[in-house]
Parts: sequence; structure tokens; C-alpha cells
Amino acid sequence: MDLQQPISSLMTTELKVLEPSDKLLAAKELFDTYSIHHIPVIQGTTLVGILSKVDYLYYLKPISPESKEQYINDIKLKNYSIGEVMSKRIISAAPTDTLKTALEIFSENLFHAIPVVDNGRLVGIITTHDIIFRLLHPARTMS
Repeated sequence: MDLQQPISSLMTTELKVLEPSDKLLAAKELFDTYSIHHIPVIQGTTLVGILSKVDYLYYLKPISPESKEQYINDIKLKNYSIGEVMSKRIISAAPTDTLKTALEIFSENLFHAIPVVDNGRLVGIITTHDIIFRLLHPARTMS
């Protein structure tokens, strides 16, 4: 793998996105339907946050082992918004940034996904999974 190739050569461009006002139920539907672990959050066309599956599941964790967990989670899913749970601290990259740049960000932070922004507009996302998949399967594309 050429670490000088642009992020755009590996990033996912068919994105599933949410808005801050969407309910957590919308995130549940995306996580359950698609094999994704990160959902960019946009306001119009501007990236304003990201929701990871880990953060989503942590938010839904039971309060105690004897709690009425499902009942409480149903309330959370229907009443809480993405904006209340998403991470607002975002590091983004440009499509022309190199894979080496993405790897440096991944190695220095606890992020596993980097939204890719071009002229202020979300155009893709690159994840640690994208890079690992390409290292293991150089000739294949992810489906």
C-alpha cells in the first residue's frame, strides 16, 4: 500500500448520515441495517458531529442489572436526539490528504473514523477498517 496515495482512494463515499435533531431510533435503524460503526452528523451540508456505535451503545447501557433496561432504552431511543449523544469534537481530513496522514491521526488519537470534508462539505469517511481491509485484500474493494 502506498501511504502517499490520497485518502479519497480508500474513503467510503456512500454515506449514511443523521442530523442533530434526529432521534436515537434513527441511529439504531442505521446501525442495525448496515455494517457501519460511525455515522457523520450534518446540519444542512456542514459536518457538526459524529456518532460512533460505541458511544451509542454506552448511552443505552443499563443503569443496574435489575433495571427495566428495555423499557428505559425504548424511551431513550424515541426521546433523545443525536445531538445529545454525538461527539462534537471532530477531526476531519481533506480528500487530498494522504493515507499516512490518516494513519498518524489514528495512531495519535482514540478515533477510528475520520470524516472527509471538501470545501466545507462532507464527501466521505475513512476508517481504520477501510485501511485494514485494503492491507489484507489489496485487489478487492469493500462491498
